[in-house]
Amino acid sequence: MNIILIEDDPRIADFLQRGLKAEGLQVQRAATGPEGLALVQDAARQTVPGHTPTMVVLDLMLPGMNGMDICQTLRAQGVPFPILMLTALSALEDRVAGLRMGADDYLCKPFEFEELLARLEALCRRAQGMTTRPSQLQVADIVLDRDSMRASRAGEALNLTARELALLELLMSAPGRLFSRERILSSVWGLNEDPLTNVVDVYIRRLRSKIDEGRASPLIQTMRGLGYRMEAPADSGEPQSV
Repeated sequence: MNIILIEDDPRIADFLQRGLKAEGLQVQRAATGPEGLALVQDAARQTVPGHTPTMVVLDLMLPGMNGMDICQTLRAQGVPFPILMLTALSALEDRVAGLRMGADDYLCKPFEFEELLARLEALCRRAQGMTTRPSQLQVADIVLDRDSMRASRAGEALNLTARELALLELLMSAPGRLFSRERILSSVWGLNEDPLTNVVDVYIRRLRSKIDEGRASPLIQTMRGLGYRMEAPADSGEPQSV
């Protein structure tokens, strides 16, 4: 995804920009309403149908032009980009007003970064017409049933803890995708965990010992300094999700 971030608080904007870039997303940033509106309008003129989707993360209170007016202007001009509105105003009437002005979703401050990512991913799926969440994931000969949260490899049950299952589900949810340590930590442990902890590396080692040890083709791959991904061997011929 391409993200246009319109946020005037430099602390929040810096944090979001770093986090989104760590997820491999492209981020353009504006600190005022008019600047943000111009960025979105310019992106809309250059958009090629079927290419990487653009999402707008829009603060409500901005200098020069507020988020409501930006949202209303973009919709009146026919700009189709999904808009996620951020605001410190949590009253029902404020949320309803934002949605009626054309926002696609609403997130109240303070919020967790993982929730922001989840909402952006949901908006992206909605924009692309993909709303079905598979109940079963498969990478090579590993199968994870999301309803029962039971995993097996080559038909043999894997004895995994709840945290190991959550980590496995994250990696299997997007085979081949690189997950940064920050994303894994936020997704599996939450933002209260110390970002300098090595808990992610510890659990990756534990998960590897249970699913990859003794196998000719390990599925969990380390990208040094970047993070981890799970990918079926090129010659496995196995489906990656069902």
